[in-house]
Amino acid sequence: MKTIYLKALMICFMINILSCPAQTLPLNTPLKNIPNNAHLKDINNELTQYVGTYKANFNGKEITLFITKQEDKLEQSAQKNYYMDALIVKYIVKNSAGVILQDTMNNNLSNIKFYSYYTHPNQNTIIFYYGGTNCHVGWGDVYLKKVNSTQISWEYRPNDITTTESKCPSTLDTTIYLPETKDLIFTKQ
Repeated sequence: MKTIYLKALMICFMINILSCPAQTLPLNTPLKNIPNNAHLKDINNELTQYVGTYKANFNGKEITLFITKQEDKLEQSAQKNYYMDALIVKYIVKNSAGVILQDTMNNNLSNIKFYSYYTHPNQNTIIFYYGGTNCHVGWGDVYLKKVNSTQISWEYRPNDITTTESKCPSTLDTTIYLPETKDLIFTKQ
């Protein structure tokens, strides 16, 4: 009788554990406060206002950003895994003759990562991680600030803009095509 009771108790305990939903937290929860497998959600719709297609011209190049929202993007760190709502950026850069220099939208270059990881709602700003081009040249942060309903301001802060032959084969294109500047205005299309 005691064995049947213990088995029933174990089954109830397992059902409770398996039926517990993952913890939902606001987007800007500090990493140290995020439990493993939690979900950081865009509760206040901070990300939605940035979704769309934006264009700007800089130094003879036309840059088109395609910004989409992805729910529950998996983030992995050394300490834990968690999910977060994020903005994903794909882009096309063309020269003044209309020749495509870099295209992450249609070529689906999976080695180029560009996604939001932090918001500053009081400053209308979202910070993005940009993984750089080949061999991570140009990796760093991009700040997008909402200027008005049709414009965003761009600031790109690369951390590493060069490489060596020992780190990266010379056959790979390590040109940074994104504009390395501050206060560049992109207009929604």
